[in-house]
Amino acid sequence: MSTTPSLLAPLAPRLGGALAWADQWIPVGAGEPLKARVYGSRPRGRSAPLVLHFHGGAFVAGGLDSGATVAGLLAEAGAVVVSLDYPLAPAHPFPAAIEAGHAALTWMHRHRSRLAGQSATVWVAGEEAGGNLAAAVALMARDRRSPPLAGQILMSPMLDPCVATASLRDADAGPVGCLWADGWHHYLPDAADADHPYAAPASAMRLTGVPRTLLITAQDDPLRDEALAYARRLRDAGVEVDEAFLDQPTGWPCACKQPAGAKAAWAPVVRAQFQAFLQRAHAPAAVPVSASSSIQNHRPGSLS
Repeated sequence: MSTTPSLLAPLAPRLGGALAWADQWIPVGAGEPLKARVYGSRPRGRSAPLVLHFHGGAFVAGGLDSGATVAGLLAEAGAVVVSLDYPLAPAHPFPAAIEAGHAALTWMHRHRSRLAGQSATVWVAGEEAGGNLAAAVALMARDRRSPPLAGQILMSPMLDPCVATASLRDADAGPVGCLWADGWHHYLPDAADADHPYAAPASAMRLTGVPRTLLITAQDDPLRDEALAYARRLRDAGVEVDEAFLDQPTGWPCACKQPAGAKAAWAPVVRAQFQAFLQRAHAPAAVPVSASSSIQNHRPGSLS
């Protein structure tokens, strides 16, 4: 393999935009390094939220480029973002992606001061299948008691392998719905794994101890019902949950991976939700309560 670039090399603006990013390698023990794209840099004189981001793609597709829209919105919201190029099914079925995710999260936590500042808090985030992986890694971090998480951000998450909710039927997802069913099939070739909480967080029996959660979905999101059901279960378990429900057309989750998504009507709404949620990291800890927000008809004006 070619020489691993330094994670702390200066980041340069790419694609003609103002947002700086650089592709890097993350060493994870004796295994192959994981490729990641780091957005933003450590701010001077303060700390920033440090977010591990998982792209969508039904577990079998996608990469750093398709995840750029959501990762970029997180960075614009004030975070330093490490977007992970995790191993894909069918070559790497469950639990390869979440084990890689937890290894990357552990590495991020170890180096958080140099990445995002001395007081940086660590978060996970993802859209579609990436939302599943973010939720699973949060459960894994809880169970392994490391690393500590400030919160999780789940955007149009793909949580239920049954692929049978009313929102999926109503959306007439067509070939896309088949893609999700096929994705689950390739991710979970052993049907018994569908009951594992790390594979399908919607089936997790114990949700206590999960960090505060921002869950974002939309009226036209085929994954809406499983997202809202997970939010209810988290809230019932005493987890502090913020919901953002967009009533405007979004085209989610497919639109999340399109470059044009960064300029879509929903983008500034999502960025504002990210920013408000991340800023709460420095607020005093609160007794877990139900916190819900609704957005309707918005129109936008190598370290070792």
